[in-house]
Amino acid sequence: MAPAPPPLPCGFRAGRAMAAVRDVAIDPEGTFKYILVRLQRPGGGEQRDIVRGTKAAEFHNHIFEKVNPEMEKLGYECKCLGGGKIEHNSKDKKIRVFGLSTGYGKADHSVTVEILKKEYTDYEITWSDEKK
Repeated sequence: MAPAPPPLPCGFRAGRAMAAVRDVAIDPEGTFKYILVRLQRPGGGEQRDIVRGTKAAEFHNHIFEKVNPEMEKLGYECKCLGGGKIEHNSKDKKIRVFGLSTGYGKADHSVTVEILKKEYTDYEITWSDEKK
């Protein structure tokens, strides 16, 4: 009989841990870099894409360097699918997704927008391939 797998950190159960990770964590205002990240259980199976962005990041890899260890603690492998910029105007309830990451390449902004729409249901959210 094979030994039981180690328990997941933070009291999560296998099927529920991924749902506990927020789809979106971005700054509430301003223009800033963002990345699209794929979370996956080691060995395949369950996977999900999340969006992370902040003005505090000078480069896109600074965001990934923060997210990756947090997700590894929860038992996920992370892969950056690309990046860009987000212009978030909370007063007018508008978000614009654009640009690219020099290091990771351009994220699929249409995927990013669909994820953002789950969190910002009453916003106008658009994307373009424009660099600025």
